Amino acid sequence: MWGKFSRLVLRPFNAKTQSDGPLNFSSNFFEIFSIPSGWHVDLADLDVRYRALQQEFHPDRYATKSDVEKRLAVQTASLINQAFETLKTPLKRAQYLLELNDIDIDKDTHITTDSQFLMQQIELRETLAGVVGKTDPWAELEKLRTHVEAIYQNLQSEFFEGLSAKIFDSALTAVAKMQFFSKLLNEIEQLEADLEGS
Repeated sequence: MWGKFSRLVLRPFNAKTQSDGPLNFSSNFFEIFSIPSGWHVDLADLDVRYRALQQEFHPDRYATKSDVEKRLAVQTASLINQAFETLKTPLKRAQYLLELNDIDIDKDTHITTDSQFLMQQIELRETLAGVVGKTDPWAELEKLRTHVEAIYQNLQSEFFEGLSAKIFDSALTAVAKMQFFSKLLNEIEQLEADLEGS
């Protein structure tokens, strides 16, 4: 699922140091940014490290290098982007942490058998579908977003607790539920865009 590249070791992070040798990177996304492997990530710090690495390993810096180094520059820039997107996004970070723990994730087939959760999904989708017909759709949409974000945050806490206790079934179930709420939040954003355009 995650990109596999030759395992090389990235030098310790130093925003002031530029690379003048072959590109080096690691297959572990946390190591790429020289941050501890775990659920909690300082997003502001991650962003600073991401920008520094993007500058250091930008393919343009290797325009005069050999074809191999140019190809490595493109691969490295792509890997840095993938790692950043994974670590900054709660759902992707959770999935990646499970993979690092050798937990096989099949996002397409792993579903929860929690009937209360399934009913909650139906109710939330019905609420979203009915927003446009409301007198103040913006207020209704904001109310829904706040509610969904709160549940999503709780699921992230459940995931962290399961991961920390190495109760991977619990963590995997939390991730399955997080998938639904992540998708629902995207649909809420899309509806907001549609309302703005109408």
